[in-house]
Amino acid sequence: VQLQASGGGVVQAGGSLRLSCVVSGNTFSQYAMGWYRQAPGKQRVLVTAIIADGTTNVADSVKGRFTISKDNAKNTVYLQMNNLKAEDTGVYYCSALRRASDPQSAVHWGQGTLVTVSS
Repeated sequence: VQLQASGGGVVQAGGSLRLSCVVSGNTFSQYAMGWYRQAPGKQRVLVTAIIADGTTNVADSVKGRFTISKDNAKNTVYLQMNNLKAEDTGVYYCSALRRASDPQSAVHWGQGTLVTVSS
């Protein structure tokens, strides 16, 4: 399984970014897909995840601002981030998880893309 994330960059607080993750093969049928964030000096945390039927989990810290979605035809999962805050700064990783509700179940990782929110 290969995951290729892109779309990070520098944005002002209140702005928006969309991250993309192209996934190889039949990954969507085998795994849930998630986005993790690792802020400077902190552990990697699961921000949001989506399962095959489109059901999503969203962390309270980003609820109402971040939306995960996927395009099965393009083998791509997206993270739309709106109303960004300085605390959203970090490296964002896409992942394939065995269970969307279990952050410890990630088994495949993309390379990470850096998001910097300036205040």
